[in-house]
Amino acid sequence: MNFNSNNQQSTITCPHCNSVETFVLEVGVNFHFYRCKSCSAILKPKSGDCCIFCSFGDRDCLSSEQNLAA
Repeated sequence: MNFNSNNQQSTITCPHCNSVETFVLEVGVNFHFYRCKSCSAILKPKSGDCCIFCSFGDRDCLSSEQNLAA
């Protein structure tokens, strides 16, 4: 699958049960809460992170990546 800079993926890993779910990242779209589909745990960003992708994803959100590039 080909992804341009506006269409990338991040895989969230639940720290409670290790289940994974992959999301398409979009500029300006951040999740501040996530309910694990496997164990129903509610994930919130860790202190200092802007969203669950930055805390539990295999890649940071696009907003975070843009801030680092500036």
